[in-house]
Amino acid sequence: MARRRKTVARHARLGSPSALGQVFTLLAVAVVVLVVSGAGTIAYTAYDLTSSIENNAVELDTVVAQPPSIGAYEGPFDVLIVGTDECEPELVQLFPGRCTGPDAGGQLNDVNMLVHVSDNPRRVTVVSFPRDLMIPIPECAGKDGSIHSAMSKQAINSAYGDGGLNCVVKTVSKLSGLDIGFAAKASFGNVIAITEAIGGVEVCIGEGGLRDSNTGIDWPAGPRVVQGEDALKFLRVRKGIGDGSDLARIGNQQQYLSSLTRKLTSEGVLSDPAAVLRLATAAAHNIEPSESLANPLRIVQLALAAKDVPTSDIVFVQFPVNDDPADKNKVVPDQAAAKKLWDALAQNRPLELTGDLGSNGGVIEAGPTDGAVPSETPVPDPSASATPPAPDDAVQLPSNVNGSTAEQRTCSA
Repeated sequence: MARRRKTVARHARLGSPSALGQVFTLLAVAVVVLVVSGAGTIAYTAYDLTSSIENNAVELDTVVAQPPSIGAYEGPFDVLIVGTDECEPELVQLFPGRCTGPDAGGQLNDVNMLVHVSDNPRRVTVVSFPRDLMIPIPECAGKDGSIHSAMSKQAINSAYGDGGLNCVVKTVSKLSGLDIGFAAKASFGNVIAITEAIGGVEVCIGEGGLRDSNTGIDWPAGPRVVQGEDALKFLRVRKGIGDGSDLARIGNQQQYLSSLTRKLTSEGVLSDPAAVLRLATAAAHNIEPSESLANPLRIVQLALAAKDVPTSDIVFVQFPVNDDPADKNKVVPDQAAAKKLWDALAQNRPLELTGDLGSNGGVIEAGPTDGAVPSETPVPDPSASATPPAPDDAVQLPSNVNGSTAEQRTCSA
């Protein structure tokens, strides 16, 4: 893979030790109900979903003025997907290293993904934030009403423990400058349930296989379908990926999301009312949503707004960082690079990726014989240009904004 790889993310007009796997399951739900599911199916499940998800909905500081309706959501919107590293009693045997000892009862928001959907034309950009990112945390109220003072520098994954889902939303809003109107959170058990409902996602294991003692993974190279407990293990694996860092793991998670997106759009999953009903029901019973996301009609709005975005126009990026001078195991924002990303999103400009597919060697580009291409999808013609010319108004992102589009195929390294 060339170090200065250039990938243009062009978008069509609407015509579109950690719980890192939780992000994917929630984004799976977003792809199901946010990207392509139909209003008729959602209406069919509305009564059950309403009673299920309103009971544990969380109030956010950001107020969404547009009421839920059958029509498409108007304008841009943002959804924050949070995965918490927490152990339910029935899962202790899966992760004895994490789920026993003094930290077993902790709740850390180790997964934080911001899904930004622009308008006119619609574009989808997913920004992943490293769990060890040191940033300011605003003042937050805990679930018991206690006030946690603002902190000028703290790991982003401490925000949920300080004030729940709303505190994570406030933290990412402050970092990005975006008013985040929708959010959802899931735990280990939620991930297992939703990935089982999805019915399996094909991932690619690179040459040499994948081994990780923390998750119990010992898998040979080649394609592999994962779901349930295996999916959670794959999404949490860190030591066996790249240099063993959280940054490397993010690229591997994005591999899963890209494959999931292609599956749902290529296999007709989202045109099958029974399949959509199963996935929507699993979502309703396995997430903690914001109040703004708790009404099924809201899901219809978001689905209608973004349902036609093709995989080539869904972009996954890693928030740009530098090493923290005070702690080599932490990272801090690269403010200049981040500003270029946020400005591009605010201006709704196409993104040109010049960095790696993922940070710290977590993934490599899948070759035509890696088995990462589903059998029903033709292998791309190697003589065809892999990199289309950049649109005239494209923003070339700095090389440390690593990432890929949902159309690109990668393998765990």
